[in-house]
Amino acid sequence: MEIQKVGQIGIPVKDIGRAINFYQEKLDLPLMFNTDSMAFFDLNGLRLMLTLPENNQFDHPSSVLYFQVGDIKETYQEMLEKEVIFLDEPHVVTKIGHTETWMVFFRDSEENVHALMSEVEVG
Repeated sequence: MEIQKVGQIGIPVKDIGRAINFYQEKLDLPLMFNTDSMAFFDLNGLRLMLTLPENNQFDHPSSVLYFQVGDIKETYQEMLEKEVIFLDEPHVVTKIGHTETWMVFFRDSEENVHALMSEVEVG
């Protein structure tokens, strides 16, 4: 057995229409297709599935997704203008050699916590 890559990530949602709007309009993710209970977005070959939980076993907050962006401060400002709710401001979480890793955490429309992250070369 050889696991090659992550092919899909599922996020449980409470309101599929509201969640589609958030991920499509606020995060600018391309919607592949949707049904009454699911929606699929393409993240450069990785599928992001929003789904109404099939049963109580799947009705819980999702894992934290870390969305890589080129300019975290610019993306943060754009998302603030779209009324995305952030838990903090962009900040350095670690520095390895000449690279700083920046993050900022936010909530989606379904109360799941996710993050933006950016790696910045410093002198």
